[in-house]
Amino acid sequence: MVRNPERRAALVDAAVDVLAAEGARGLTFRAVDTAAGVPTGTSSNYFTNRDDLLHQIDLWLHERLAPDPEVVEELLKRPRDRDLVTAFMHDLMGRVQGDRTGFLAMMEMRLEAVRRPELRASLMKSLRGDLDFGIAFNAESELPGGAEEITLLYLGMLGLILEELTMPGMLEGAIPGVRVPDGVVDRLVERIVPDA
Repeated sequence: MVRNPERRAALVDAAVDVLAAEGARGLTFRAVDTAAGVPTGTSSNYFTNRDDLLHQIDLWLHERLAPDPEVVEELLKRPRDRDLVTAFMHDLMGRVQGDRTGFLAMMEMRLEAVRRPELRASLMKSLRGDLDFGIAFNAESELPGGAEEITLLYLGMLGLILEELTMPGMLEGAIPGVRVPDGVVDRLVERIVPDA
């Protein structure tokens, strides 16, 4: 059977929607077919099994959630200081708010990886690759901070993203006078990244 790459991409996007809305237990071929608006059985023609589908979601999410190269290029025209790091973190939070479904699906992938060793290995490799890329990008772009600061910033932003996606409003008022999430992003960078 000849497979249509556009349909495969649409099925993976539909799978992301299902994963974000229903969690890993709700991620079935039938649910993906319904979400994609295709005949029942279509997904099973494109993915050998559920593990294959999860692997394809992992690959696609890392592409889908990545920063826009044009935005990165524009930001890199600015001085290499802590304010630029803050701008990159605000861009990340903007992407979270703009693709809530994609980021929720990534959180679900993390949870499913706890139960599936093969997925854990694949996801750990891609997530660690993202962190290593961020550390290298920071160094190559001559931004303030090193591996330790970028790792701590990664952890702080991951926690903020988790709270914003799963318990929006919970952090309001936790830090008096600081808006959530923007003010918290500012504070994270201010406290973790050294001033140039």
